[in-house]
Amino acid sequence: MSRLTLLNAKSVCRRISDRIPGNRRPSLSDTNPHIGLSQAQVTAARARAGWNELPAAKTAGPLTVLVRQFSSSLILILIVAAVVALALGEAIDAATIGLVVILNAVLGFVQEWKAETALAALRKMLSPKAMVIRDGQEQIVPSRDIVPGDILVLAPGAKIAADALLLRASELRVDESVLTGESMPVDKSVEDPETLVFTGTSVVAGRAEARVTSTGLDTEFGKIAHLTGSVGTKTTNLQQKLSHLARQLGLAALIVAAGVSGLGIALGRDFLEMIMTGLSLSVAMVPEGLPAVITITLALGATAMVRQNALARRLQAVETLGAASVICTDKTGTLTENKMTATSIWTMDRQYDVTGTGYDPAGHIEADGERLRAVDDPVLAALLQTGLYCSHARLSFEGETWTMIGAPTEGALITLAYKGWCELQQERNLLAEIPFSSARKRMSVLYQSPDETLVLTKGAPEQILEICTTIMREDGPQEPGPHDLQRINDAYAQMAEQGLRVIALARRAVTTNEIVEEELTFLGLVGLIDPPRAEVKDAIASAHSAGIRVIMITGDSPITATAIAQQLSMKVSDCQTGAELDALSDEELAAHLTRDILFARTKPEQKMRIVASLQDQGQIVAMTGDGVNDAPALKKADIGVAMGIRGTDVARDASDLVLLDDNFATIVRAIGEGRRQFANVKKFVRYLLSSNAGEVIALVVNIAIGGPLVFLATQILWMNLVTDGVTAVALGMEKSEPDQMQHPPRRKNTPILGIGGILTILALGIYTGLSSLWIFFELLDQGVELARTTAFTAMVVFEKAGVFAFRSLRLPGWRIGWFSNKFLLVALAVTLSAQVLAVYWPPLQFMLRTVPIGVAEWQWIAIFALPIVIVPELLKSAYHWIYRVK
Repeated sequence: MSRLTLLNAKSVCRRISDRIPGNRRPSLSDTNPHIGLSQAQVTAARARAGWNELPAAKTAGPLTVLVRQFSSSLILILIVAAVVALALGEAIDAATIGLVVILNAVLGFVQEWKAETALAALRKMLSPKAMVIRDGQEQIVPSRDIVPGDILVLAPGAKIAADALLLRASELRVDESVLTGESMPVDKSVEDPETLVFTGTSVVAGRAEARVTSTGLDTEFGKIAHLTGSVGTKTTNLQQKLSHLARQLGLAALIVAAGVSGLGIALGRDFLEMIMTGLSLSVAMVPEGLPAVITITLALGATAMVRQNALARRLQAVETLGAASVICTDKTGTLTENKMTATSIWTMDRQYDVTGTGYDPAGHIEADGERLRAVDDPVLAALLQTGLYCSHARLSFEGETWTMIGAPTEGALITLAYKGWCELQQERNLLAEIPFSSARKRMSVLYQSPDETLVLTKGAPEQILEICTTIMREDGPQEPGPHDLQRINDAYAQMAEQGLRVIALARRAVTTNEIVEEELTFLGLVGLIDPPRAEVKDAIASAHSAGIRVIMITGDSPITATAIAQQLSMKVSDCQTGAELDALSDEELAAHLTRDILFARTKPEQKMRIVASLQDQGQIVAMTGDGVNDAPALKKADIGVAMGIRGTDVARDASDLVLLDDNFATIVRAIGEGRRQFANVKKFVRYLLSSNAGEVIALVVNIAIGGPLVFLATQILWMNLVTDGVTAVALGMEKSEPDQMQHPPRRKNTPILGIGGILTILALGIYTGLSSLWIFFELLDQGVELARTTAFTAMVVFEKAGVFAFRSLRLPGWRIGWFSNKFLLVALAVTLSAQVLAVYWPPLQFMLRTVPIGVAEWQWIAIFALPIVIVPELLKSAYHWIYRVK
């Protein structure tokens, strides 16, 4: 027999008051644990104790961010070049290079400072929340708003917001590993009236109420921990590869420049001229605009992901997500709406259908085509009343929508009672409770109705039936007949086969203030379903077409999980439960994971084992989760994806990505964004290097044949930073390609260039370099300044024409849309206009040492530029038609 005796709350509070040191608590007479603090008391307590937060992690100040802009190898090369130019008396070149360095620093500073402020906003967005009782109402408030004296309401998955004294507790277990390093949860009970719970620890099981004793730095956590912040600033694999590429280019630039300069001097050429030539070569080989372009592109990518309702907590999430090959996903709330809805009721006399979804009580209950209310059917009324009051959930109407606070199953039963027009009392009149536990699989409350005292119980049918001795019929409770139990079991099985979660309800009248879980009357069964999200089916199909496997790992029953999988058209040929999984060896599990498999009734360690096995197969694994039990797997996965709405603080802290809408379709969209971003990085890196390759080839060939300088250092800087940089940024904003999600995921170690990229860079570089050099020598008889200006302008136009070849590395322009990237069109217009000014506007003529050119020179430039646009389009179109790339 299970019993829970009602305790006198006031006497408990008095005993607690006598035993707590004065410096550990506020005066207990200030607040009533049922009412909590008033707003005036909250304000007064905050004035004394301050905000409930630890000092923020030290972040880089404006000066540090600015100095950081001058630390890259590319910028150091430019600074050295400016110093050399100044030492050689080339003041204009030195000033121009210096201006470029300053502009790049300003651009980088603006972007990094924007990132710093974005991270601050992100921390604010991810700040944990807590449930408290204030002014007699349960409220969810930011944890930093907690003050001494607040009454915390603790439930599984909650991170405790402040040190607090337990007032009431039911089977409470707390994970205190963050403080003690002890991995096993600690049982907490009010049997010891001085039992405390601590900031930063997490509720694993049970429910409790606790009075806050310390906040902020006065907590145990505040005394021993240093807040490092929840948002990491790690260097991504992409940034490491690009940094390595920059160092290689910088070293190659110095070697080539030194070699060419030394060779020219050895051959008797002018010393100053060869030094400036070497300087020009080093400047030409280094893509100076690359750091700024990368910074801007990453920032734009993060912003785009937020628009997709995916918030990247760590930068590596954006890069790695695009390479995800497997998504291990929870079912509830991710694939489904996380809004349990009662769709069917079964009693001994009849079966009812329920309309409407979610927590909006707009639907109705009907049987045999007739709408029914509680007053029309006594059995239905008893069942609805039991579901309504054997619950901690509540509905509220805010604005134009209904919201539910509490467990989804309980919310569905309350909504069902509303749909049946069940009589609602002003006071819940709950005298005592035996809470639900995984061992008991049922919950009971002692409810005082206007007429009698009742034990109301709900839970798993098998657990309810074992404590029932009678069944409810229209004419009252009766002894079950020989076939009644079989009828109940058959109805239960039929509902479960439909993917419904089945809840049984029972009641009993008592004459004492004790809960007696025996000799209850069985009322009926309620079938609930968490319907699949409408957009998830298409999202799963999109993931499959992109070569991404989707594996459901749920704690729900195999029957329910399989039913939902079928509704979503997920291919499932193998279903394993947690118990069956434990019996598998690592080799056997790996073999199972090659099939279309589904996992049900899984435990936290089993989820982590599944993730580890997939990773051992070389898969890039994204794992979704929302609870404390998901945290180990979220940390183990390559990408941990937490739910932003229903996710616990512990799950979010362990994740790399937070879904702001808890929707599986958002993961697929975010993967598409990750793929788009990586593809665009490849595009603009190849574009910048191909532009630089043309400049280097023109300079090297020119030196080899003994001609005058074809480009000056300032002109090269103008091309690399002013014109190429703007165009590359616009290229980084290229939209997703039509077939982006129709290709398998890239490998984690996929290079940015690769053999194909290097060959493309060389081919385009050779053509543009030799073409500009041909124009230079063709016009050299008309004066070196005219020839150099025309070659300089030709190279700029060639580079602008070449950008069309890199808008897609596979698809022709007509396939992706010639005018789909409006930013690129604007960038081309701006940069070409800037080049016209460089040729005809006196201030820029003086800085860049140019002279006006005529129509004939522009015609030469146009003739050589046309093949750069036409040939790549012809090659990609032929590839498209031959291989039918779609």
